[in-house]
Amino acid sequence: MKGLDTNVLVRYLVQDDPKKFAAAQRELESAAQIGGRFVISPIVLCELVWVLETAYGRTKAEVVETLERVLRTAQFDVLEKEVVWGAWEDYKSKKGDFSDYYLGRRHRQSGADTTLTFDKALSTSPFFEVLKGS
Repeated sequence: MKGLDTNVLVRYLVQDDPKKFAAAQRELESAAQIGGRFVISPIVLCELVWVLETAYGRTKAEVVETLERVLRTAQFDVLEKEVVWGAWEDYKSKKGDFSDYYLGRRHRQSGADTTLTFDKALSTSPFFEVLKGS
C-alpha cells in the first residue's frame, strides 16, 4: 500500500500536465490491476478542495462531485472516512469550507464540545461556536 500526496491526486483527476498525469495514471492503474490500494489522509482532501477551487476555478458543485468520486473509489483508503463523509455532507449543503467542517467534526470526535471560530459561515453548524469580534 502507498499513500497519495495531493499533487499526484490532482494530476490524476485534472489531467492538466500530460507527463504527470501519465505517471499518476500508470501508478494508480497498475496497482488497481493487482488489487493495490492507496491511503489518502484528510489533509490531502482539504488541500485537494483548496487547489480545485483556487487554482482551477472549479465550482462548489464540481468539487463536491469530485470529492464524492474519491470517497467512493474502492482503491482509496481514506483515513477517518466517517468523519470525512460527514464533512462532505456539511460542505455540500452549507456555506463553510470543507476543511472547516472536517476540523469541527474531528474535534468533536476527539472530545471537544465545540470549535471556536470567527467564521460566520459556520454559524449553522452544531460543531462550531462563532465568537463575536470587532
